[in-house]
Amino acid sequence: MKQRESIELFQYWDRLRDKRPAPKRTDIEPADIKTLLADTFILEKDGRGEAVFRLAGTRLCAVFGRELKGFALPSLWAFKDQRLIARLVHSSFHAKSVVVIAFEGRSRNGRTNPFEMLLLPLDGGEEAPRTLGAASAVEKPYWLGADPIIECRIDTIRVVDPDREPMFLKDRPAVTVPTIAPSADEVASTGEGRRGRRIRHLVVFEGGRES
Repeated sequence: MKQRESIELFQYWDRLRDKRPAPKRTDIEPADIKTLLADTFILEKDGRGEAVFRLAGTRLCAVFGRELKGFALPSLWAFKDQRLIARLVHSSFHAKSVVVIAFEGRSRNGRTNPFEMLLLPLDGGEEAPRTLGAASAVEKPYWLGADPIIECRIDTIRVVDPDREPMFLKDRPAVTVPTIAPSADEVASTGEGRRGRRIRHLVVFEGGRES
């Protein structure tokens, strides 16, 4: 967690929860985080079980060139990342996980820029889960807000227990995310002629120890 917006929002959330897994959604007072509102959002689960924007800040909407309210969060991501994003939000909804995502945004004109996203669970009850979040640009190029981001690609993720892990250690390694598109039918081979099945980012070779 490196961005000021992420760190300040986490600290506010952490104070509110007061050692609970998550604060109540009614505990959030917009006036308390008024300097962060332009980059923050709240997610809720719609009737289909998808994570959609209930609210989104003005700067965040400008970055994507549209009003985000009602849009599904996974729809902003490249197809190969959509299932993983949906799983991460589900974990925030139901397992009260804190998630930090470093990602690259690609604009309509092919420009790219790094971003950081933070997902913080809120206690809205089992029937109405909510997640408070922030997404901020690591760099602020001149075109940001004029050339909208149309696709996001995950670089790294961290799923953190805030009670057990130091959140602000910048040298703590994040997890680089490989593609999760199933590819069990692909075949790979080694220089010695051994062939194996590729399953996601792993290659499985037949055989084992000789007796």
